[in-house]
Amino acid sequence: MLMKKYPNHFGFCVSHTTRQPRPGEENGVHYHFVDRAAMEAAIAAGEFIAYANVHTNIYGTSFAAVEKVQREQKICVLDIDIQGVQNVKNSALTCHYVFIAPPSVAVLEERLRKRATETEDKIRIRLENAKAELAFGRTEGNFDAIVENDDLEEAFQRLVELLREWYPEREFVE
Repeated sequence: MLMKKYPNHFGFCVSHTTRQPRPGEENGVHYHFVDRAAMEAAIAAGEFIAYANVHTNIYGTSFAAVEKVQREQKICVLDIDIQGVQNVKNSALTCHYVFIAPPSVAVLEERLRKRATETEDKIRIRLENAKAELAFGRTEGNFDAIVENDDLEEAFQRLVELLREWYPEREFVE
């Protein structure tokens, strides 16, 4: 939504994953879908700023993906979990960290079930992981801001307000 509304300001860093694409997802747009062996080889070669085992798959943010957005002179947006945040904080990148939180674990479960893309086992794993992620996300000092995604439009407006504070030199013109 951010990139659609402000395409001249933000660029999404397309992550890599070993999971299978969901219906409608395109390779190179939503993720770079790769097999486990290729991902492990790229990790071993030092191609990733951050990577993590999440919900039985590997996800990673490559240096190349971040550099692509930076070459476009856009603010690079990473969609990463808490393991990724911890890795990025140990990198040379200067970042602002925003934790996008569901209103509750029950609402998260409802959203996962409505999406109907996960098996019962995957939902169970995701919900179990979500408890630790929520605890980390709400711990003082781990993020610069927390945006609760109860209402999508309100959450989006709060995010835009934060970005205007952090990047006052940018005019957020649609």
